[in-house]
This record gives sequence, C-alpha cells and structure tokens, in this order.
Amino acid sequence: MATDATYDTASSDRPTPIIRDPTHRSAGPGPDVMDAATLIGDAVVNTLGENLGTLEAIMLDIAAGRVAYAVLSFSGQVPTGDKLFAIPWSVFTLDAAHKRFVLDISKAQLETAPGFDKYHWPKMADRDWAIQLHAYYDEQPYWDDTLSASSG
Repeated sequence: MATDATYDTASSDRPTPIIRDPTHRSAGPGPDVMDAATLIGDAVVNTLGENLGTLEAIMLDIAAGRVAYAVLSFSGQVPTGDKLFAIPWSVFTLDAAHKRFVLDISKAQLETAPGFDKYHWPKMADRDWAIQLHAYYDEQPYWDDTLSASSG
C-alpha cells in the first residue's frame, strides 16, 4: 500500500508526522484535526509492527495550548499488569491509514523506559521530570523556543 507522510508546518512545535492512505480521504475532520477522545484506545506499534500497547490518555499543557504527552499503556513483561508511560507527543507518528500510532522504539527500550502505574502518576507539570523524560526519548522539550526558531 502506498502511503504519504506529510507534516503540519503551521505549528511552532515539531510537526507530528501523518502517514496517509492516498486512496481514501476522510469526510470528517481527521487526520489533521481530531477529537482527542477518538484517539484513546488506539493501538501503538513500533516501526517493526510489534504491538506496544494502546493510548490511555492525551495530556494537554493548558497554559501553552499544546499537547504535551500521550500516555501509553504497555502490557509487557510486568507481572502486575499494565505499565504506563508518558511519552512526548512529538515522538509519535499517526498512521491514519491503519488508525494507529507508530513509535520508533523497540519493546526492550520501552520496557526500561521511565514509567509508572495507574495509581502513582508523576507530576507532569514538573519541569525537572519533563526534561528527564524528553532526554530519555532524545527529544527537545516542546516548550523550548529554540526549536521553533530553528524550524522557521
């Protein structure tokens, strides 16, 4: 199947890539503008097509008016159930053709990523926590203005 990755360049953030199905154009608002609630429960796979879990939540930075993180529920080797991961939104690629998200990360890398359980969420507004999280995924923090200056 032929796909086309396009980017939203209107945003000052690094654009979220979208893999499109060129044979089908949505009659609705997606994939460029979507209701976040419709994405909850979407599958997340890695670039090898291995299942990494599902989107559990999409976290907004209200003051900045941006998507900050997606929370991934990962059913891996953890015997106590699902482990949750806050992952910078910019790391995801939306595969609109297959109605899923893609992460360029192996299962092993995800299993060792900083995570949490559903009863002990991190303080996501804490900049120190957020800087460490972005560093783990080798991403520049979404609030860093040097990123938008370099993309213009």
